[in-house]
Amino acid sequence: MSLSAIEAVLTSNYMVKGWLDRNCLSMLYGPSNAGKTFVALDIAMHIAAGKSWRGLRVNGGPVLYIAAEGGAGIRNRLAAIKRERPDMASAPFTLLPIGLDLHGQGDALAVCEIMPNADPALVVIDTLARSMGAGDENTAKDAAMFVRNCDLIREATGAHVMVIHHTGKDEDRGARGSSALRAAVDNEIQVTADWEILSRKQRDQEPPEPLHFKLRSVTLGMDEDGEPVTSAVVGEADAPAPTRKPIRGKNGVAIQALNDALRDHGTTRTGNCYPTNRKVVDVDHWREACGVHGLTTGATAAAARMAFKRAKDKLMDMDEVREFGGHVWRVQDDD
Repeated sequence: MSLSAIEAVLTSNYMVKGWLDRNCLSMLYGPSNAGKTFVALDIAMHIAAGKSWRGLRVNGGPVLYIAAEGGAGIRNRLAAIKRERPDMASAPFTLLPIGLDLHGQGDALAVCEIMPNADPALVVIDTLARSMGAGDENTAKDAAMFVRNCDLIREATGAHVMVIHHTGKDEDRGARGSSALRAAVDNEIQVTADWEILSRKQRDQEPPEPLHFKLRSVTLGMDEDGEPVTSAVVGEADAPAPTRKPIRGKNGVAIQALNDALRDHGTTRTGNCYPTNRKVVDVDHWREACGVHGLTTGATAAAARMAFKRAKDKLMDMDEVREFGGHVWRVQDDD
């Protein structure tokens, strides 16, 4: 195509708008017991039912969910969704509770042949570790073969393929295994231990804002011993209130000194530039209290002044302390 013939593409090929695109490859990952399979099922059921997910438009269709770790657990999770959302109970959702070998090509071809719907919207592979066969997820060559088989399913069926994966020991470093996996996916979603859903990669657009969730227990019935059988469904949640990290080291010493100075010499002052709900104290009283608390081990007055200035500047940068007219005060009280 010549440059003169190229125009902007204004139509969106979304499956879940802003999060997942049709006929692409994605990875949803998180640590063990963080709720990633619950989240994956929640997304998949909304796609199958064509229902908006978290207020976002969904371009849905049939779903095939391949549960390599299948068993009573995932069936109960689906039963809980059906109980809580009867409007989704007849959605074109098919569970395949077996393990696959997507390191070799045979199982990928078999999935295409047994596809229960002619035009699937989504195929979920849960989990990558249980679908690698003899392959090693840490090896770029084996990871590339796994991706190639996922692409085979995607290209043959037209479905979006979502792979469920685990993080390593350090959750902040992302999904474990070869970097070839992350390089290959179009969309990447992280489910954290803090009940967040984060869009970590969008091939052609800005990642959306984080979402938060909670798991709500659902009683399904009684077992043979008369004990309740329960599962859970994903519910929406507000973002948690930010927590303040404790102030440690020399900054902590300076804060304690300021608290003492406010206690012994604090006054209230009038004027728009001073707080109306807390005391202020002369900067010199704070400096003297820092000396009493041993803020610095320096032997000279210059060393003490420099240590005090560094602590004061740092605490002001942290928005813990403010200063005006030779007076200082705490921005907020200690919890």
